[in-house]
Amino acid sequence: MRYLSALALLAAFAAPAAQAQTAANLNALRGLVPFSTLLNSSEGKAALEENGKTTTAIQTGTSHQPSLEPAPFPREQSIRDAFITFANATQLADGLGTTLGAAYQKRATYSEGKDKPGFTSVSPNVALLLAYSIVVAESDSNSAKYFFANGTQKSSKNPPQPASAAALEILKNAGGTTDVFGKFFGLPAGGKGADRLGDSRPFQTAKYFATFAGKDYFGHYTSNAEWLRGPGPDSQSKGANLQDNPAFPSGHATYAYTGGVLLAIMVPQRYPQEITRAAEFGNGRIILGAHYAMDVIAGRTLALYDVAQLLSNNPDYVGQKEGKSPSITDYKAALTAARADLVKALESGTGTTIAEAATKDTSRFAHPATNEAFYESTQTYGLPVVFPAQAGKTEDVGKLAPEAGLLLTAAFPYLTLEQADDILTKTEGPGGGFLDNGSSFGLYSRLDLYKASLQAEALAPKSGD
Repeated sequence: MRYLSALALLAAFAAPAAQAQTAANLNALRGLVPFSTLLNSSEGKAALEENGKTTTAIQTGTSHQPSLEPAPFPREQSIRDAFITFANATQLADGLGTTLGAAYQKRATYSEGKDKPGFTSVSPNVALLLAYSIVVAESDSNSAKYFFANGTQKSSKNPPQPASAAALEILKNAGGTTDVFGKFFGLPAGGKGADRLGDSRPFQTAKYFATFAGKDYFGHYTSNAEWLRGPGPDSQSKGANLQDNPAFPSGHATYAYTGGVLLAIMVPQRYPQEITRAAEFGNGRIILGAHYAMDVIAGRTLALYDVAQLLSNNPDYVGQKEGKSPSITDYKAALTAARADLVKALESGTGTTIAEAATKDTSRFAHPATNEAFYESTQTYGLPVVFPAQAGKTEDVGKLAPEAGLLLTAAFPYLTLEQADDILTKTEGPGGGFLDNGSSFGLYSRLDLYKASLQAEALAPKSGD
């Protein structure tokens, strides 16, 4: 264990500099563009209406959504998860369980700093894999956030710069519009109480909003309001100010599923639990009041799509440079090196094998039925069909998005890609949701990695086979 350069890695998570969108950014915009067309149809407007109702119900605690722990735990967890441990994804290691999670978090730590937090990582290889993957996914998420809000490509900290011609052409061809949330909820960009840039967040648009308190990641007493509107002058919490920060898609959910899937791949004995932890993290953004259900679904979809592209060594996704961020040119090799380091560290930290330590769990993720019920509640959040042609239709993953199977084969190498794609096809969720317009990207919104991982585990070779 050693301290890594905070300057080198944390710089990777700063807002991207003004430049034409990358090929990966444009892929993300093409995939997410159905969101921009929701106001064009009665189905889209109905989905937006239900999106608002569902979000409010979850945020105020009246939804009866399955939970991993009774109240007030979900609210308290949402405050802890408001701070993101970008550099080492240590907060996501809860999904590894009591024993493995503790071993991971002992090596991968975060501590408060005057200007920037300090952190340690399991190893340089693990740090590189996580940092690069998260930078790629977050770059796509940030590109989409400002593009769909007002057609720009820079963060709110800088004067907005117009999106590239190629990006604007995507919006034009789809017949889409910007600031969908602002227009639907009657709070257009720049208006009183609205996000200045567009796509106002639930705490700005909801008629009913719950405020609550708890301790943040560093143990400071705070409230969800301080992580939405900014901390007060006497607060010790880092807080945040999201009043001029567009809602769609959720960067937190993108981070959670990127890091969660990678931990699941490297520790497949905890795959279902890690996916559940990612879902909990994303759902917490709704509880906090920061995001709508649609934002979280979009963040998950984007993360799964991006990780699959990375696993396939897609040249649009590997070998990229963003400021001082690290780069990976051979993702498969980087994953192999990181996994070897992580297995060695966890077995050393627990004094036993990964398989044995994985069973020693008394955490909130120790109950499969509870995990599954909660995870499934986050797949669609009950939002209605937007694309009727896709409803009731089974999409063949092997034909439409064959690289998606790598999300399973990377963790369960005894599967062929064909077997993995078949599992994903058989376990995919309902079609026709607000992103499922028949595209390969839209298909990722239907992937149910919880059910798929259970089927993959069931095909593991028996001892002696």
